[in-house]
Amino acid sequence: MYVNAESDIKQAAADDARITGLGALLRRTHIDELPQLFNILLGHMSFIGPRPHMLQEDKAFDACVTGYHLRRLARPGLSGLAQVKGYHGYAKDLKSIEDRTRLDLFYLNKASFLLDISILFHTLRKPFKKRSTWSR
Repeated sequence: MYVNAESDIKQAAADDARITGLGALLRRTHIDELPQLFNILLGHMSFIGPRPHMLQEDKAFDACVTGYHLRRLARPGLSGLAQVKGYHGYAKDLKSIEDRTRLDLFYLNKASFLLDISILFHTLRKPFKKRSTWSR
């Protein structure tokens, strides 16, 4: 992205003028997620778990989505059940956040090694599939 004053308060959208050509390529191929591996090595994140949101959004979602705060019971993940089900990128409406939260809470209740392997498999497969939409 180009340097901008909204980077901490505004999510990137598909037609966002702040996105560079290289940034679009990195996003489309999910290569932009590789630096998160450092957070995993440091123990701040895991491979699989609820994807973190910007702090400002996290507070707003917590105020209007039932059970949203329960997502914080798990370490945030590089990928998660909501992401492999198509809920990634810009959240266009409250229903999208409610659906993501529902999937995150399902994951927290059913977390297992096999579920993590399944999510990891679908995550690794995603860049090779037809390009998906930015959000659901």
